[in-house]
Amino acid sequence: MHGNHSQSARLYHLDKETVSHISRKMNLSRATVRKYLDHVGDEPKYPQRKSRPRPQLGAFEAILQQWLETDAHLPRKQKRTARRLFEGLQKAGYQGAYDSIQRWVKAWKANIRPGLHQAFIPLSFRPGEAYQFDWSSETVILDGVAMAIKVAHFRLTYSRMSFVRAYPRETQEMVFAAHQEAFLAFEGVPERGIYDNPKTIVDVVYHRSRKGQERDFNRRFLALMNHYLIRPTACTVAAGWEKGQVENQVGNIREWFFTPLPHFETLDQLNAWLWERCQERAQNHAHPEQKTRTIWAVFQEEKALLRPFQATFDGYVEDRVRVKSTCLISVDRNHYSVPAEWAGEWVRARRYVDRIVVLMESAVIATHARRMGRDKTITDPQHYLQVLERKPGALRNGLPFQKLPRAITLVQEHLQAKAGGDKAFVEVLLAARDHGMDILETACAMALEQKTVTVTVILNLVHRLAHPLPPPPQQTPEALHLKEEPTADCSRYDTLRGKPYVH
Repeated sequence: MHGNHSQSARLYHLDKETVSHISRKMNLSRATVRKYLDHVGDEPKYPQRKSRPRPQLGAFEAILQQWLETDAHLPRKQKRTARRLFEGLQKAGYQGAYDSIQRWVKAWKANIRPGLHQAFIPLSFRPGEAYQFDWSSETVILDGVAMAIKVAHFRLTYSRMSFVRAYPRETQEMVFAAHQEAFLAFEGVPERGIYDNPKTIVDVVYHRSRKGQERDFNRRFLALMNHYLIRPTACTVAAGWEKGQVENQVGNIREWFFTPLPHFETLDQLNAWLWERCQERAQNHAHPEQKTRTIWAVFQEEKALLRPFQATFDGYVEDRVRVKSTCLISVDRNHYSVPAEWAGEWVRARRYVDRIVVLMESAVIATHARRMGRDKTITDPQHYLQVLERKPGALRNGLPFQKLPRAITLVQEHLQAKAGGDKAFVEVLLAARDHGMDILETACAMALEQKTVTVTVILNLVHRLAHPLPPPPQQTPEALHLKEEPTADCSRYDTLRGKPYVH
């Protein structure tokens, strides 16, 4: 406005232009130009409203303030945006505009405890006292494919030594495995762990109750802590500065290790490389407080004060599931087979990072390598042999028998080329029930090599492999033969007891 005012005055008084010409040139009304000319040397005065009335919002301000105060105690991701608050007020009867809510929320956040959100308390830790833990989401190239992974971050609070390890997901069994790997890498266990409040660690956070900011830790997580004699400490909700070291590490590790995207064939190769990089960074960077020493040197000092790492924690998560009529159980969105005799029964499925273990009471009845996708079916042909004996017609299209070892598949093709081949091959497969699939595969390979692929030959080879003949007797050299056979003398025993020998 001030620019228009000055320009109008120059055009009128210096360039001698008319009001109409100035109006057209500056795209202003003639009344506005005259107003500018009447206030030459002064700033034009415009009436300003000191405060805007909020007739629509007034009745809902108390509700809006209560919602904002409640959200202030929640993690950032759980806080409602101005848009969500606006939608909530609409359901309560608010008929005003969204802009009013947006301005009110902005003003409330600006006035609440001004300046305090930028003030923090410096923290200090002694050697071996604590570590901080957190997760991050990263992207890597595994076997030529871009994949999203979760990275577990550990940081010793005294030495600033870092440990990071990648996992497919952020589940509880991954939490257990990450702790074990970290303590192995650190060659010891600190006294205390500092955590955020994820569901894999904390079941309930008491915000406003007699318990204040206390929380209930997950039962299995407490078992992990008790196993390693660690005192867990959970941060105040939405107070990431309480574990600021690992919070900063997340951003630094992303820049140092995941930019540009690393390329590896397997997750194990990636994890080995990550630990090597952590050690290299520690050896080549000064400690932020003890600037004359490297992080690695301070870590060597702290490592000597950590508790020795002893027995590993059995880090599984267990579910009770029912075996379907297809001899399958559902675990983490995938299906795994169990022996047919347990169809219809309830069993316990334990999820580890790399395997699924199925138990009936305390006995292990099945073990599978874990798959991380979804809607996959993983079967063991041996689990279905009992059914196959009664239903041989399921052999040709049965899912468990479609990916048999190559030697067994070649025997199947050879036998099924003849009349009664299905029944003959079922008889061959049943040999794996007692002797295992590995022995059967070896026997089939031997039969193919000998070019005598018959049921009798294969079963005979299986028996010979399972029960090998005893080694031939060894001839004793003449020099080792006794010249005089020893004789039994019971009096020696009585002599040792201190009693005379009596016939």
